[in-house]
Amino acid sequence: MSKIYRFLSEDDTSAFCHKVSDALAKGWELYGSPTQTFDPVKGIMRCGQSITKDIDAPYTPDMKLGAQ
Repeated sequence: MSKIYRFLSEDDTSAFCHKVSDALAKGWELYGSPTQTFDPVKGIMRCGQSITKDIDAPYTPDMKLGAQ
């Protein structure tokens, strides 16, 4: 069994919440607290959330994490 990690990020809109909700529905778990930062180039807030998931396969660098 392996644990895999992803960091989700998105503009501070409902799209970020949907991205995290979709990952949770697919068995990913929240890891730590969400983050938020101001993007001065775009003039908007950006959100981020770390997530992890236990999988039955060994981790390989070429695996598509979002497809797990």
